[in-house]
Amino acid sequence: MFHWYRDISATERKTFWACFSGWALDALDVQMFSLAIPALIAAFGLDKTEAGLIGGVTLVASALGGWIMGAVSDRLGRVRALQLTIIWFSLFTLVSAFAQSFTQLLVCKALQGFGFGGEWAVGAVLMAEVIRPQHRGKAMGTVQSAWAVGWGASVLLYSALFLLLRPELAWRVMFGIGILPAFLIVYVRRNLREPRPGAHAAAVPGSGMATLMGIFRPDMLRMTVIGALIGVGAHGGYYALMTWLPTYLKTERHLSVLGTSGYLAVIIFAFWCGCIASAALLDRIGRRLNLVLFAACCVVTVLAYVFIPFSDAAMLVLGFPLGFFAAGIPASLGALFNELYPGGMRGTGVGFCYNFGRIVSAGFPVLVGHMSAKMSLGAAIGIDAALAYALVVAAVLALPETRGKHLDETAAQTGGSERSERDAIPARH
Repeated sequence: MFHWYRDISATERKTFWACFSGWALDALDVQMFSLAIPALIAAFGLDKTEAGLIGGVTLVASALGGWIMGAVSDRLGRVRALQLTIIWFSLFTLVSAFAQSFTQLLVCKALQGFGFGGEWAVGAVLMAEVIRPQHRGKAMGTVQSAWAVGWGASVLLYSALFLLLRPELAWRVMFGIGILPAFLIVYVRRNLREPRPGAHAAAVPGSGMATLMGIFRPDMLRMTVIGALIGVGAHGGYYALMTWLPTYLKTERHLSVLGTSGYLAVIIFAFWCGCIASAALLDRIGRRLNLVLFAACCVVTVLAYVFIPFSDAAMLVLGFPLGFFAAGIPASLGALFNELYPGGMRGTGVGFCYNFGRIVSAGFPVLVGHMSAKMSLGAAIGIDAALAYALVVAAVLALPETRGKHLDETAAQTGGSERSERDAIPARH
């Protein structure tokens, strides 16, 4: 399954591990908020809509961060932009541990989100430009599995801290640990270099605004709109489900801290497996078919999970396909979005498509919280998530297949084909 790793160069491996580590640490920071929602509700006297608002504002900020920092990486370079985003979200995760009011926490989480969104966009483009085309899908899908690693670490921290400490202190300690990603800067500075130094700034002449708006040129607009819709569906389904899942398990399924952690452990392991499976399929069956397959299965499993009155044991078993299929969509997006854009606007395009979904999906956690006042929390989660995943199926069918496309920066590091993007012929299925 991982035979491709033996074929890649030392430069490709260092880039892979830098991005893998960064994404895992991102997940550690972000998932801690979902786990801490019940404690935050108690600490600040929040209702579910206000708690959902924190998650929503964080997603909006992360979307802006992804778009803006993607454009910054087109002008200043991928590695420099990556360092900036890592230190940014680490710092504000730490600061959020000292919040004394709902407003302070809201501002801190928004600033954290800006850096988090930027880190994914910059790291995804760096990976796509360094990893050779025949292994791009496998490598980028495997990097996405790092989310499960960070998510699992956050659950372990949650279980330990909330058993050992009072809830009002435990969540602050969790957020304080969020400074850990800052230490990744040392590795990045020592081991990574630009795929092609100076190419990004020269590729799109003009102002920063021209760089940001280049993806809306008439020849690129269709790809940008469809990519953005895929981002909306992918993020909307994920955040509607995963933001509220710990609260659902605790308040409606009445599970203890350890019981909740057990269910989440199954879903997290399944998420890792789903990323690896999606990574293997991306370079075999193509980007489009892979996304359709996983998104359609997501619709079915999420509706079954929240609407069918399974026993606790049956829900534990169903948690595996729930996490497995939810993973396949984000594991596909890095490769797909990078292959839609030329080098001079790739960071901008990838950052926008992936993170525009976060802007719109920011309303999904808020909507779930609002709908739960009139129906069960499980029903609200199921309706929102299923509609979002159905959008992915509809949108991806309007895109061309891009498997095997050569990116202009790739050959500089890997020694692969020098064929340019304009000469590449995307595979059709």
